[in-house]
Amino acid sequence: MGLPAHNHQFYTIREYLELERQTGIKYEYEDGEVFAMAGGTAVHSLIGNNVGGELRRVLKNRSCNAYNSDLKIAINEEKYRYADASVICGPVEYYDENPEAAKNPVLIVEVLSESSEPYDRGEKFKTYRQIPSFREYILIEQRYPLVEVFFKVDEKTWQYRAYEQLDQNIQLSSIEAEISMEEIYSGVTFNEELLN
Repeated sequence: MGLPAHNHQFYTIREYLELERQTGIKYEYEDGEVFAMAGGTAVHSLIGNNVGGELRRVLKNRSCNAYNSDLKIAINEEKYRYADASVICGPVEYYDENPEAAKNPVLIVEVLSESSEPYDRGEKFKTYRQIPSFREYILIEQRYPLVEVFFKVDEKTWQYRAYEQLDQNIQLSSIEAEISMEEIYSGVTFNEELLN
């Protein structure tokens, strides 16, 4: 998802929710400030849709569900973000302040773009780590095959794995499943110069 654009007005949570309803625009929210989410490219959208389909496939007949970029994620009562995809196991839980934002994702996916990559790798990942249920973070490059997986081993340790070949299967420890690199990148044409 694109990098948020800052808006200098302060909002209550109720005003923030009303702003989203009235404008139809997704905003991330932190301590009264809102940040409009920029739209993504066609490739970004395709990869996001593909990974959602793969997650849905592996979670069929299980107690976990995959969600797309429309699901608002609650970091806490004062911080809300949007991810490209996420997985929640069991019922969706909310804070009373915002019954539209899930507070219990176990897995979060971001499709990287040149503008959002530093934010997704840095500040956004740091923010997501405040969620008690959060166990696994997936970053997907759209310019060439690269999927990076960060898995929470314990409170201080995250394990890192990188997948760069289209014939590989990505291990997702938090949901005990594998998804296909080839399926994630289905329909994507890569720039040959970036592959060398």
